[in-house]
Amino acid sequence: MLRYLLLISLVLLSHAAAAVEPPFAIAIHGGAGTIKRSDFSAEQETAYKQKLAEAVEAGHAVLANGGEAMDAVITAIQVLEASPFFNAGVGAVYTFEGGHELDASIMNGANLAAGAVAGVTTVKSPIALARAVMEQSVHVMLSGSGAEQFAEQQGLELVDNSYFNTEARYQQLLKAKQRLGVADYQAYLALDDRFKYGTVGAVALDKHGNLAAGTSTGGMTAKRWGRVGDAPIIGAGTWADNASCAVSATGHGEYFIRYHVAADICSRVKYQGVDIVTAGDTVIHDVLLPAGGTGGVIIIDRQGNVHMPFNTAGMYRAQRIGNQQTEVAIYKN
Repeated sequence: MLRYLLLISLVLLSHAAAAVEPPFAIAIHGGAGTIKRSDFSAEQETAYKQKLAEAVEAGHAVLANGGEAMDAVITAIQVLEASPFFNAGVGAVYTFEGGHELDASIMNGANLAAGAVAGVTTVKSPIALARAVMEQSVHVMLSGSGAEQFAEQQGLELVDNSYFNTEARYQQLLKAKQRLGVADYQAYLALDDRFKYGTVGAVALDKHGNLAAGTSTGGMTAKRWGRVGDAPIIGAGTWADNASCAVSATGHGEYFIRYHVAADICSRVKYQGVDIVTAGDTVIHDVLLPAGGTGGVIIIDRQGNVHMPFNTAGMYRAQRIGNQQTEVAIYKN
């Protein structure tokens, strides 16, 4: 009888422990824009969804094993950086001159530490370099050749710029140049969303209650003059604060910079006391869109809730909350 009672007690304790497991979750995006069903074959759509699932599940595995949100974000983003499907790392868009200039940033919600890089050309994983800047330097952002020198000093893997080449992105550059003609501001306005932006990112909450966010991008097709978008700008493209939420953005970077989108969303959560759905929808639909800014964000709060609003035709996205099934989506509906 005593053994039976002990067994029952152990079972009840194990169920109780499982019931109070701290929340953990991860969400990722692979860019937003003019993404329509008619542009994809069934095989292409499946391939994109499989890669998104692979990335979110790689990050989720880190969290499920008690790992840190920072590690989960890096892990997920590196899967996307290594895929030719997305505008980051391999598959990054071309500059007007025919090369690749990569940007990335990361932020730790536990202490507001942040790191970012802009305009790097030979670093295999820009998001890894962003973390090195955060953890191994006294700075927040490094750019260009200086950032690459730092990467070499830190022992990060360097590659030839051609490593990032893909034929699809090259054809995109040729089409963009055709549309641009003389590459001035007015001509740029004629480009559609396929050329203007694309980014990858991740946000995560770990079992320790810490939030993190990261973003990585190749920028804008046919960009010139060392243009830098919102992805490496802390507060614009990336933000994380344990007191509110974590955000990674994708869209027309100039608007995300001007409206401080990522930090604005979390500030609304922190100071107005609204939830991430209200804050995210307000900024993306009511603030950004009327100003001419298009794109989207992924948001996670300290309870592990996820929201992924966007004001474009589609956004590559995936999430996995706790031990629930992975959810992957591309289009608006």
